[in-house]
Amino acid sequence: MEMIFKDETFETEVMGSDIPVFVDFYADWCGPCKMMIPVVEELAKELEGRVKVGKLNVDENPNTASKFRVMSIPTFILIKDGEMKMNVMGAMSKQELLEKIESALL
Repeated sequence: MEMIFKDETFETEVMGSDIPVFVDFYADWCGPCKMMIPVVEELAKELEGRVKVGKLNVDENPNTASKFRVMSIPTFILIKDGEMKMNVMGAMSKQELLEKIESALL
């Protein structure tokens, strides 16, 4: 199940996580973000136990979005051992996104 990340908890839940964390930067008004909802939900199920999957609303959490220089949404990042290992933008297939995640985990 995907988590909801916020500015106040991002450092602890994401940067300090002992497993890799996939973050979906989105906004409620964003069409491509809405298209990615089922993809991210499926990834959360498939990666459970290996990767923590969550979302961060850029309108409600501008500090974290700014810190990661999110200029376009959806943006997907993968944090591993406190470092950003992946940063991709835009809607894409589940397979394409999964391949990018798997590559970043190596």
